[in-house]
Amino acid sequence: MKRMANFEKISYEQFLNDFKFDCDLENVYNSMKMPKRATKGSAGYDFYAPMDIVLKPDETIAIPTLIRCKMADGWVLKIYPRSGLGFKYRVQLNNTVGIIDSDYYFSDNEGHIIVKITNDSKENKTVNIKQGEGFAQGIFVEYGITFDDDVENERNGGFGSTTKCM
Repeated sequence: MKRMANFEKISYEQFLNDFKFDCDLENVYNSMKMPKRATKGSAGYDFYAPMDIVLKPDETIAIPTLIRCKMADGWVLKIYPRSGLGFKYRVQLNNTVGIIDSDYYFSDNEGHIIVKITNDSKENKTVNIKQGEGFAQGIFVEYGITFDDDVENERNGGFGSTTKCM
């Protein structure tokens, strides 16, 4: 296995800026779990809910993970819902697959990974995710570029910031 990344916690200041939920903020920040694989054969790193989440059918929530990822050039972190949530409740990411580029780490928002999910249940099922339970998974993928690629732009921002570089 190639080792090419580290997960880190965002600063408390960034957390206070991004976390808009009414709860015990110190407890949320201090009890946050770092992403990890469940088994040595697992490809995905589980991301854990920072607080209790109740998601009724057709509801959407943007979940601040309190996590950033520093990875080597040539790698991307792809974020998906946990398979069980997708299978049981049709939980989906609103952008289908989250793409975390290696330069996102250096953004003004510290590269804070925020995952927006929707309960797309067709069976009227409510999703209950307890604080500390896995709700998403991230998989590292190596990528290439074309021989004639000459991009020199740099990112400085969060979601949609690469569009501003063009």
